[in-house]
Amino acid sequence: MEYWHDLITEKSWNVLQQIKKDFDFVLIGGWAIYFYTKGLKSKDIDVIIDFDNLNEIRKKYDIKKNDHLKKYEIKVDDIDIDIYVKNFSELPVPVEEIEININLIENYRVVKPEILLILKQAAEFDRGHSEKGLKDRIDIMNLLINGNIDFDFYNELIERYRLNNFRSKLIDLTKNFNELNYLNLNVKEYKNIKLKLLKKLK
Repeated sequence: MEYWHDLITEKSWNVLQQIKKDFDFVLIGGWAIYFYTKGLKSKDIDVIIDFDNLNEIRKKYDIKKNDHLKKYEIKVDDIDIDIYVKNFSELPVPVEEIEININLIENYRVVKPEILLILKQAAEFDRGHSEKGLKDRIDIMNLLINGNIDFDFYNELIERYRLNNFRSKLIDLTKNFNELNYLNLNVKEYKNIKLKLLKKLK
């Protein structure tokens, strides 16, 4: 079951392939979760880049600096692309940590799932009651279930960066999650999964 309309996600996928030819980046956000889970596709694109590539983007795209949200933004074929850079963007895990914790998946540099989980949690905190917030929660649970999370590394990260409430929030989400149709699970299946996850999280 798709969350966004197929036409939108197909366009977003095509844009992702297009920008990969134009500049180098580390993929975060919904598309990164898709690479790990093959679950729901994404509407928007989120990337980490260095300043050399930022200058390359300026040559080809109309780029906007968002000082409030500490990111840069471009739009390609009506698809929003959020760009995060070192020494400017404020993420719960620093950009320099993200850049060295990646996996190569289908020739894309994708942030490791433990950091991705933290980034998604932070996004969900900011927009929990919105449509995108619901998609964040589905993505988080999909990553938890199918992303082969190293919970020791996850715990190390939240302690290192003093993200004290992230584990408890993740436990609450796991206990209360009920959008099972988006994960192709029934209540009985999720009950068994939930018990295993809660054991790992505690």
